[in-house]
Amino acid sequence: MAALKCGSRPPWVGLGAAVWVQIAAGNAYNFPLYSHSLKSVLGFNQRQLTLLGVANDIGENVGLLPGLVCNKFPPWVVLLVGAFACFFGYGLLWLALSQTVLSLPYWVLWFGLCIATNSSAWFTTAVLVTNMRNFPLSRGTVAGILKGYGGLSAAVYTEVYSVLLNDSSPRLLLFLALGIPAICLMMMSFVRPCTPASGDDSSESRHFLFIQAASIVLGIYVLTTTVLDDVLTLSAPIAYSFLVVMVLLLMAPLAIPVKMTFYPSNRSKSDNGNAGKIEPLLEPSSSAANLDESDGVSEVDMLLAEGEGAIKKKRRPRRGEDFTFGEALVKADFWLLFLVYFVGVGSGVTVLNNLAQIGIAQYMHDTKVLLSLFSFCNFVGRLGGGVISEYLVRFVFV
Repeated sequence: MAALKCGSRPPWVGLGAAVWVQIAAGNAYNFPLYSHSLKSVLGFNQRQLTLLGVANDIGENVGLLPGLVCNKFPPWVVLLVGAFACFFGYGLLWLALSQTVLSLPYWVLWFGLCIATNSSAWFTTAVLVTNMRNFPLSRGTVAGILKGYGGLSAAVYTEVYSVLLNDSSPRLLLFLALGIPAICLMMMSFVRPCTPASGDDSSESRHFLFIQAASIVLGIYVLTTTVLDDVLTLSAPIAYSFLVVMVLLLMAPLAIPVKMTFYPSNRSKSDNGNAGKIEPLLEPSSSAANLDESDGVSEVDMLLAEGEGAIKKKRRPRRGEDFTFGEALVKADFWLLFLVYFVGVGSGVTVLNNLAQIGIAQYMHDTKVLLSLFSFCNFVGRLGGGVISEYLVRFVFV
């Protein structure tokens, strides 16, 4: 197992890098931007296009294998597999749509799209699991932030599609095949397990609040600039200026580790001063030898007794603790969450897959505004869900 980085700064560096990986993980939301080109260039009918949308959904949401791999290998391995899947799948679609290779079978494109969007599951699993372990006291907040950036990624891709790629579907697929793996390779060394901060850190809530505010500003900004680009005819310098500002807003979470580097807090200095001292993790307890789970002792005493070897009997994990996959399968909570996710996400991806056709039916042949609006609402729901869940866990269900 790789050595853990310690200190207050490395987890925030990993979180800032995870934001970029989550933007890359939103590549499956781009289907409405090139689905109409698949239909017109390759001659697919609506039924074939709908089946490609199914491949898009299957690839994005089947994450069992990434989850198993994430528990056995470091995050960089998971990200590397996702980068390869992205390169192979979208590269295959680009070859077909650009007509570099003619007459590729339909089933090859179906599996290629499934593999391409499955990179989303690998990327999301790597950054979510790693960062939730790095911030064990703020798991809901971290999940909401990262999933929120993932939902906002469609609006970010729309801006890139409009300004850099000149609304070209083949260029978009080439960007997805080359650009996303490049981003993940650059961020790979920063997304890694770190030693969580011990105890509550008063500045942690302020840092999370800053990232949440920066993500909200980014969402409003991208939605506004997309609408302006659709309504007005913007010159190239202005369009590129909008793109530069968007990139700077995406880099906002990295301001926290930069601030920690140049303006370390007093707590960080004291932690660094005590870093060289080696102390035992557990102090011997005189009463630990006679403890048993049925005695009604406190949870802290029970943990001390287990650490000293006084208690050998293993107990099942309680709600809120880490479960193995086999332990989760026999819990009603797991299947309830699975049902809610299946029903809730299913309605959203159905709308997303047919967003281009919905726009055409409403005489909107340019789906950029619709996709950007969908992405913004998706972002608000994800970020709000993380904030509300953290509030309920901390202050209501205690």
